[in-house]
Amino acid sequence: MDTEPASTFLTVETAQGHLRGRRRGDGAVFQGVPYAAAPAGALRWRPPQPPVRWDGIRDALAFGPDSPQPPAAGFRAARQDEDCLYLNVWTPTVAPPAPMPVLVWLYGGGFTAGSGSDVLYDGAALAAEGAVVVTLNYRCGLFGFLAHPALSAESAEGASGNYGLLDQLAALRWVQANISDFGGDPARVTAFGFSAGSASIALLLTSPLASGLFQRAILQSPGAGRPLATLAAAEQAGLTLGADLAALRRLTAQEVLARTGLLAPKVRALTRPRVLRPILDGWVLPRDERGALRQGRIHRMPLLVGSNADEGSALTQAWPVDTLAAYREQLETSFGALAEEAATLYPAERHGHAGGAVAAMFADTQFNYGTRLLARGMAPLEPRTWKYLFRRRRPGQADGPHHGDEVGHVFGNLAAGGAFAAADEALSRLMRKAWVAFAATGDPGVPRWEPYRVEDDNHLVLSQQCEPDAGWRGAQLDFLDRFYGDQ
Repeated sequence: MDTEPASTFLTVETAQGHLRGRRRGDGAVFQGVPYAAAPAGALRWRPPQPPVRWDGIRDALAFGPDSPQPPAAGFRAARQDEDCLYLNVWTPTVAPPAPMPVLVWLYGGGFTAGSGSDVLYDGAALAAEGAVVVTLNYRCGLFGFLAHPALSAESAEGASGNYGLLDQLAALRWVQANISDFGGDPARVTAFGFSAGSASIALLLTSPLASGLFQRAILQSPGAGRPLATLAAAEQAGLTLGADLAALRRLTAQEVLARTGLLAPKVRALTRPRVLRPILDGWVLPRDERGALRQGRIHRMPLLVGSNADEGSALTQAWPVDTLAAYREQLETSFGALAEEAATLYPAERHGHAGGAVAAMFADTQFNYGTRLLARGMAPLEPRTWKYLFRRRRPGQADGPHHGDEVGHVFGNLAAGGAFAAADEALSRLMRKAWVAFAATGDPGVPRWEPYRVEDDNHLVLSQQCEPDAGWRGAQLDFLDRFYGDQ
């Protein structure tokens, strides 16, 4: 930094102190901005505490550490650390004529991984469409979602787990308090994310703690509508790590990380609660979002939601379900008395069909069901509800588009996702403009994209040609409605 001219940098004043960021063209980027105190030591497995004020000017020129997790390509943070509650801000201009809409990104990763530093999520191209873009880290895995009776006992709310959600709420509160200093409009904040990130947003739509923190929501492939574990069940699972909380807090971060497998099975239960993810703790989440969405007991706001045409095959390709016996076991484990009906909707007549059938079950139970549930739940409350289906395959791609394949298009970082063609660049421009227009007005502004109608289950296909369509996976999702209605 010492060799760079002073004009490379600019300074803003936040509630915690002055930050030095780096100019990028007409705009700027601020990296590694603390939005909460380090959740380490005595603060491990506690709600995030306010960030500490500083004197002088703090550099915001490098990404903050990632939450401890298995290593992954594309992350740009220099290291992992429990001190991970940092965010990053991209702005397209340092002197906007009026406050700009704000997009706050929550990453996916199954609640066990993810980073706001991921090159795929670089916010420069998306911000250039006229928005302030924020990415953030939240605690993952055992650091973010461990419930334990001793943790609940020390909590004033009598709850534990959901620390990752509390981190997201803390970041959204930071945005409300500070984003105007970066040219953003705190009255037009859109929470957007994919997979676990959009599952988080779906849950926050039901949380009383999220009231007023964001005014629009974009949910890409949301893992919503699945049964949630109760606090009691998650606490019991947490005891697998040991009963002595003081001893657990003395473990190193790597020793905690090494115990992840005790609560995270390799093969996901399709219709049963998982404990290493958000749970019904009675505080952050007082109710199951499936029932809340059906009853309209959610924060009313413009909503844009969608999924990809092949959500399941890439995520289940390593599962040991290539035989008819394994397929039948998955049917019975997932659907019980309705297993035979499920078999007609997800047929497999020989061994070679088993993997594809399970992939389709996975896609519907984990993502497609939640997409339709969210659109159906919000549309009666808010006419500015929009649904899409992403169908664009990259050059040479034999199947898909897979889970997450749309993210590079949304951020305009196509090269980070592999080969792409002119059609991908055009679709990326359309999606970036639509996402920012939605953040600004609640309307994506795309021709022939009509608001969602429950009776039609209509959506816009996002591909080389963007066409309206309706009724995606209707028979299968109707079955899941009946199945969950019997639970």
